[in-house]
Amino acid sequence: MKRKILFRGLIALVILGILGAITLTGVIFWVSRDLPSYTRVSDYRPPQVTTVYARDGSIIGYFYDEKRFLVALSQMPDHLWQAFVAAEDASFFEHDGISFKAILRAFIKNTLSGNSNEGGSTITQQVVKRILLTPEKSYTRKLKEAILSYRLESYLSKEDILNIYLNQIYLGSGAYGVESAARTYFAKHVEDLTLAEAAVLAGLPQSPSKVNPYADPETTKSRQRYVLRRMLEEGMIDQTAHDAAMAAPLLYASLPEPPKTGAWYKEEVERELTRFLSEQNVRDLNLPLERFGREALYNAGLHIYTSMDRPHQEAAEIALRKGILETSKRQGWHGPESRIPPEEIPAWLEKNPFEPQFLDDAGWVKAVVVKVDAKEAQVRLGAYQGGISAKLMEWCRVPDPKRSNGAPGQVRTPDKVLAVGDIVWVSAVGGQGTLNPLGAPAGAQHKAYASDQATPETSLALCLEQIPEVDGALVSEETETGDIVALVGGYTPPPGNHFNRATRAKRQPGSSFKPVVYSAALDQGFTAASMINDAPVVSEMSTGAPRTPGSGPELWRPSNFDGIFYGPILLRTALVKSRNLCTIRLAQSIGVSAIIERAHALGIEGDIPPDLSISLGSYAVTPMTMTEVYTAFANGGTRVRPRTVIRIEDSWGRTVVNFRPEKVPAITPQTAYIMSRLLKDAVQNGTGFRAKVLKRAVGGKTGTTNEEHDAWFIGFTPYLVSTVYVGFDNNKPLGVLETGSRVAVPIFVDYRRQVEELYPEDDFRTPPGVRLLNVDETNGFLAGEFSEKIVSLPFVEGSEPRVVSGAPLKRGEDDLGSAEDLFKQ
Repeated sequence: MKRKILFRGLIALVILGILGAITLTGVIFWVSRDLPSYTRVSDYRPPQVTTVYARDGSIIGYFYDEKRFLVALSQMPDHLWQAFVAAEDASFFEHDGISFKAILRAFIKNTLSGNSNEGGSTITQQVVKRILLTPEKSYTRKLKEAILSYRLESYLSKEDILNIYLNQIYLGSGAYGVESAARTYFAKHVEDLTLAEAAVLAGLPQSPSKVNPYADPETTKSRQRYVLRRMLEEGMIDQTAHDAAMAAPLLYASLPEPPKTGAWYKEEVERELTRFLSEQNVRDLNLPLERFGREALYNAGLHIYTSMDRPHQEAAEIALRKGILETSKRQGWHGPESRIPPEEIPAWLEKNPFEPQFLDDAGWVKAVVVKVDAKEAQVRLGAYQGGISAKLMEWCRVPDPKRSNGAPGQVRTPDKVLAVGDIVWVSAVGGQGTLNPLGAPAGAQHKAYASDQATPETSLALCLEQIPEVDGALVSEETETGDIVALVGGYTPPPGNHFNRATRAKRQPGSSFKPVVYSAALDQGFTAASMINDAPVVSEMSTGAPRTPGSGPELWRPSNFDGIFYGPILLRTALVKSRNLCTIRLAQSIGVSAIIERAHALGIEGDIPPDLSISLGSYAVTPMTMTEVYTAFANGGTRVRPRTVIRIEDSWGRTVVNFRPEKVPAITPQTAYIMSRLLKDAVQNGTGFRAKVLKRAVGGKTGTTNEEHDAWFIGFTPYLVSTVYVGFDNNKPLGVLETGSRVAVPIFVDYRRQVEELYPEDDFRTPPGVRLLNVDETNGFLAGEFSEKIVSLPFVEGSEPRVVSGAPLKRGEDDLGSAEDLFKQ
């Protein structure tokens, strides 16, 4: 009887085993129907950080969705991967992807302890879960995870799986992978991690967002102890190493972020490369990339080497901010940032704490006005107090673009400018640094500000500041390569402002366009000594609109900026003195079509209207475009396309694409040289005179549009072209006398002063076929014995004057002088 029962029991067990096997096989088959391919793991391409470099190899910044830096297992110290194995999967090198022992142990320990410190998933399962499966929590997903883990173990080596895991895992504080975590928590690279530090990282995977060195240092330390104990238990370290690591101090710090310099440049690189790396372009150029556009830029781990030169960029940013602030203060006081009722002042001070060091490095802070009279405005900053003297508020006139700065009756006392409860920006009198422009910097008039000497009982000497409404741009290009060494798109950099005026703001260039006209005229038979009549011009406007029956044509009566007429003057003088009426006569003579053709040859794109007003710069262009135009004058007639990116490498350092200099012949070397000479003269004797202080061979041209809406200066040497633009985004006028000479040239000078020493002194080289001759400035003839005003001018051989001033004309010489027929126009 007992045998029968035993026999039947065995049969039942066998049947149940068979049924269980069939059921398990069926379940596995059913679950396996829609499994992703485990071979995808071998093509491991996680999102990685793209790094952007300056020309000297320093880092400008990063693009990323996940902050991850790939690193090979061979670059990691052994104690790092051992720490993770000990903490997460001690039998990793023994199992086939699934550890039933670990699952059972985790279940028992977690049940007894009442927490979930012990994980049951193997490292292989974690890799599968993160790369191949969704994060849903279900038995089906766990089964899929187990099946894929088993298969993956037969496809990849243990080392490969471990390498993927250590690069993929999230470790808190935005750090993906061990390299990013090493940078984030210990300010070092992964190969430099100590055992104590490695144990900290290995303790983070359980709950990285809540338990990490910054969010919860105490629990982080507890997790480190657990990891070190597990390493000791597994024989990975000895007692001595364990004790030393336990006792080692933990100093948490992140690698410093790249300097803020270059935010405008970085954003422009992003805009250009997002377009360049489009799927169509990548395929057309056969680039070795599998991601496109923004996806490539933010997740492909590229290395982007730019043309940005850090000394240039820093100098350009400081110069533009200073110049814009000075322009803003000349325009007057726009008013406080806000105003609160006096009874709310204590609450505001509570919400806005202040420390004296906030004013270090040219810092600005907000303060609240608590008392004001005709001599001073008193303010509070947290527990501190300060005063703004009437002398330092003399710039606070009522804005009026029709009245120039400094006109009588504009100075107001503090009580006419501020009121109790006004929230205003202030800087320290005697401030030092480059963070912001300063109203009263340290120097002969102001003792240097010392934050360590400030006390709540003493009154801080402060200066009233304001965020400018006016804005601008600066772009600088090397003539040999087209490298854009500096690019500043406005006063406030990204992320505070994303409109890059250097590359996207199309504005009328005014007189800075005139060299386009004059270069075309030189190729149409005119010379630097041609005489042009500076006298009133009346022209019929071409509006394109149908004319009202019986009405006459709409007339255009342009004028010179100063309202004065010089009469007949040299072409050279017309350009140097920026005479509008001479330029229009020149345009009428050579034809608008010749100007448009020359503008296109020099790099100005678009459908330029065939209107006479374009000769005075009415066609809107970007500062970047005008910079490219002037490279032809600086570079012997060869236009050089701007280059912001030199090359792109993939995550392993293999070259994806090189951007070589693009040079386009635009004008003859002879015409380029003559223009460079004339524009040097415009600096020495014309509207660009403020640039003479550089004591270099600088050519340049200012530009000011009607009613001072825009102010330009484009200056160049043989090696560098720099463009400065200042204006309002809403096209408001800058104000009376706010010209290119007053507004833009000082910014150019401040910038170039800081970078000129980076280049050896050089001058524009005279090409073959050009002669320098002395000319009588009053008539354009060769200087004679009785000539009083003499100027040295360049001529293409065969075009020079043949008549000597004051000498009697010989037969046949009446048509060999200057272009005097223009007197009659």
